[in-house]
Amino acid sequence: MTTHEILLAAQAARMPLALADAHAKNAALEAMAVALIAAQDEILAANRRDVEAARGHTTDVMLDRLALTPGRLTDMAKGMREVAALPDPVGAVLRKIVRPNGLLIEKTAVPMGVIAIIYESRPNVTSDAAALALKAGSACVLRCGREAWGSCHAIVEALRAGLRKAHLPECAISLVEDTTHASANELMTADGLVDLLIPRGGAGLIRACVQNATVPCIQTGTGVCHVYVDAAADLAMALDIVDNAKTSRPSVCNAAEALLVHRDVAAAFLPALKQRLVDDRTAAGLAPVELHLDERAAAILDGVPAAPADFDTEYLDYKLSVAVVDSLQDAVEHIARHSTHHSDAIVTGDKVAAARFAACVDSAAVYINASTRFTDGGEFGLGCEMGISTQKLHARGPMGLAELCTYKYIIHGSGQVRGGAAAKLQTPCG
Repeated sequence: MTTHEILLAAQAARMPLALADAHAKNAALEAMAVALIAAQDEILAANRRDVEAARGHTTDVMLDRLALTPGRLTDMAKGMREVAALPDPVGAVLRKIVRPNGLLIEKTAVPMGVIAIIYESRPNVTSDAAALALKAGSACVLRCGREAWGSCHAIVEALRAGLRKAHLPECAISLVEDTTHASANELMTADGLVDLLIPRGGAGLIRACVQNATVPCIQTGTGVCHVYVDAAADLAMALDIVDNAKTSRPSVCNAAEALLVHRDVAAAFLPALKQRLVDDRTAAGLAPVELHLDERAAAILDGVPAAPADFDTEYLDYKLSVAVVDSLQDAVEHIARHSTHHSDAIVTGDKVAAARFAACVDSAAVYINASTRFTDGGEFGLGCEMGISTQKLHARGPMGLAELCTYKYIIHGSGQVRGGAAAKLQTPCG
């Protein structure tokens, strides 16, 4: 099918999905989860072909983003079941107003309609997006990167089998067949066919969508995430947090890319950091973290001299920019200059410093004594996520069911008419 035909089919699924009650949608999500696991062999075989085709053309870290395992498929099915367990957002009355004239005004959550998602090399996004869109009463049109198309196609085929079993339209979930830039541009400009566009990927993809889209578009997260180790930090805690934020999965947007260390603890903390992230990992046969050091950090330990652009770089790799700062205020100002407004953390035992950091750092998620890796729909109790919004209008942070709905005002009356001069005019025979 052409992209236009896929969009038309998705439009046809709007009404059945909007009318489906919570029981029907939850039954479909369960059927989709069962079908996903039942198709495990086909999905993993397709994924192996994708990984082998990409090998040699991308980094090992990016291959990890692309790769599926039985465990990851189990987690994908678990995510769908967690979405099913959440309250149905559709029809929720967000606000109720009773006017003096007796009008009852209800601000009511309703489906978006058709949600398009453009993403790159993470096949698990396929099931997350499909599950959230379905529970929110909307059809989804998925456009993945060329390198992941075989995997995503196998996943979508399984999910559509689940929809058929649950007697919901299979075109509620569609995968664009064209992986050229033309299909992405078509989704960006599909006025009247796409109600919301969500890009999930690198800075280039997000910038292209924001600059070129004529349909409503959510700006999602390029993540230049910072950890600031304050003068009052527990340094053992700080080591654990930085290690987790950088190395647990460096290829994702909530991984730390920059470290700021207060001058009073830099001489003690930075050598311990190098021992943990470089020396210990090398000894254990793990990829060491390449430290990109500003002049003050380089005076304390060896590493790669940081270029000015390093502090604006989302590495998505075992690399970390490191700077020494004189104060909390300097840390806040550094983050403001280089922030992508995603996730930033402070490690400190000073409650005043923590409150100041939380008030001053303008990001979707601000952490006090915790890893930035928690910025995730599942970790936030949303089941799974459609993406991390780094903008401020409509949605901010992990986007779950509530953020995938819009609203309308439903007004209940008993014959009220609006007053004023026009309403008081009498008829000629009055």
